[in-house]
Amino acid sequence: MLTISNLSFYFGGRPIFDGANLQIKPKDKIGLIGLNGMGKSTLLRLIVGEYQPDAGSISKAGDCSIGFLNQDLLSYQTQDSILAVAMQAFERENYLQTEIDKVLHEMEVDYKDELVDKLGRLQEEFDHLGGYTIQSKAEEILEGLGFRTEELSKPLKEFSGGWRMRVMLAKLLLQKPALLLLDEPTNHLDLPSIQWVEKYIQNYENAVVVVSHDREFLDNVCNTTVEVTGAKLVSYSGNYSFYVEEKALRNEIQKGAYENQQAQIRQTERFIERFKAKATKARQVQSRVKALNRMDIIDDVIDATARVHFKFKFGVNPGRNVFSLENVNKAYGEKVILKNSTAIIERGDKIALIGANGKGKSTLLRIIAGDESVDGERKLGHNVNFSFFAQHQMESLHLEETLLEELKYADGGKSETELRSVLGCFLFNGDDVFKKIKVLSGGEKSRVALAKVLISEANFLLLDEPTNHLDMQSVNILIQALEQYEGTYVVVSHDRHFVSQVANKIWYIEDYEIKEYPGTYDEWEEWYEENRKPTGNSQQPINVSQPAKKVEAPSNKPALNTNTIKKLEREIGEIESKITDLEHQLATIEGKLADPSNYSDNHALQKLNADYEVVKVELKKANDLWEAKMLEMEG
Repeated sequence: MLTISNLSFYFGGRPIFDGANLQIKPKDKIGLIGLNGMGKSTLLRLIVGEYQPDAGSISKAGDCSIGFLNQDLLSYQTQDSILAVAMQAFERENYLQTEIDKVLHEMEVDYKDELVDKLGRLQEEFDHLGGYTIQSKAEEILEGLGFRTEELSKPLKEFSGGWRMRVMLAKLLLQKPALLLLDEPTNHLDLPSIQWVEKYIQNYENAVVVVSHDREFLDNVCNTTVEVTGAKLVSYSGNYSFYVEEKALRNEIQKGAYENQQAQIRQTERFIERFKAKATKARQVQSRVKALNRMDIIDDVIDATARVHFKFKFGVNPGRNVFSLENVNKAYGEKVILKNSTAIIERGDKIALIGANGKGKSTLLRIIAGDESVDGERKLGHNVNFSFFAQHQMESLHLEETLLEELKYADGGKSETELRSVLGCFLFNGDDVFKKIKVLSGGEKSRVALAKVLISEANFLLLDEPTNHLDMQSVNILIQALEQYEGTYVVVSHDRHFVSQVANKIWYIEDYEIKEYPGTYDEWEEWYEENRKPTGNSQQPINVSQPAKKVEAPSNKPALNTNTIKKLEREIGEIESKITDLEHQLATIEGKLADPSNYSDNHALQKLNADYEVVKVELKKANDLWEAKMLEMEG
């Protein structure tokens, strides 16, 4: 259907592609992956003819129509309704409808046989093309992408860039081209819409090439993975998970071949160096020199899976309750976000706030940060120091500063060496640290803003869509950083792989209340499938059988009686008092250990260290006991 042969394309003298090859067959579902800047979007633009190759060819079958969804469509605006824009996909049907209307108008004043015949032919073709169902098809796709029925008649111009992109995606899906090219289609979609698009592409009868950094999306829709690497296109006959396993195997084989060849080269070079001056060995030396010159050099394996280690430091540790809301109400005019809602965040919670757009996730983060006023009680816990990452914060970066200078604004008290190490973890190496913020791409700015948040010594993080604009390697770095972070955080994200790796609790907003599932995303997803309302609409709310804020997995254990509950409450209170006392003791000893004057008396120093270890062990025992009692109470 489409063949790329020996494709070469240069940008500013740098080879983006050099002798690249790829064949796209009908019904292929290809995931196009690679680091940012390697040429994924460039390849799509080469396929549609926006760019011309410097060498090689891109040939396609005559009947291969191409549809291209790209980020440039964000700027498209019109006063036409979003339903009318989506229905522009039906060019022939719209033309026939216009002609039918013209003929009917003419027949009102001049009823002639030729007009009747013309009307019959037009209506027959219109019916054959399914013209009477095009509006319902457009409505179905728009609503699947998250639009409410009452919004379909609103002008496209009234919607934000992300929602306009959904309209353009709907139009493209309705056109059903032979080859569908999608550049980051999930960037502006919420979780229900992503899942709807997945199902649509799975059932799409034609070929699809999708650029995405959403691992789970690629796993669910692709049967082939093509990596852009080393100016080549390397194909793997499976989804993203298959690619990860297969690439590891290929790298192992390549590494072995590389090391064997390097050993052979060193052995040959030693022979040449040793015998080049001996006439009796001249023939053997020349033979080996020629063999080296003819040798196809095997490249060493480049490990793109960065491993990082963050050293997080907190100025102070927070109390047990980091944050709480009690009987909180929030609304914008008639749009209600929260009503009589209560929630508690405890130290060590790693919370993912998920759900459809428009439910109030970002609003809730701003409420926690104190940027939104509410009716009700909002309480920040003892010794809580928070840092807030949101996409708009990239705009507050100092454009004329270098990366190193920008990180100093985080005021973490780190040396230049430490800051360079942090930037290296976020893929800024060597002289990159002296680049000015103004020359960075959106993804690079996002990495800088995240780095600032992570070195701020905050013990409580609020992260609003932190994976937007990040490639897979950068997302992997962020996952590793959060896994090593010992503080508390709340993260809003639609990236299911990311959420499944970093969250130990799930929050969602339903019936204007904050609901909590006390488990991982994978566990929540399983629970969701079992408890969702029996309806075909994937965006219906979850069927929670009781109004409790915390959703618990079903249990066959008998309920505790009142006396047992009171006893547990008393024991938990006593343990919490003991924990507070032990934490105070530990802080006192740490203060003495930090005092240089105590280092002059070796005996006193040994006693301090011993006391520190004893208190630390006692504190762990108390925390473990508290957790066991709380689990017993919740059971």
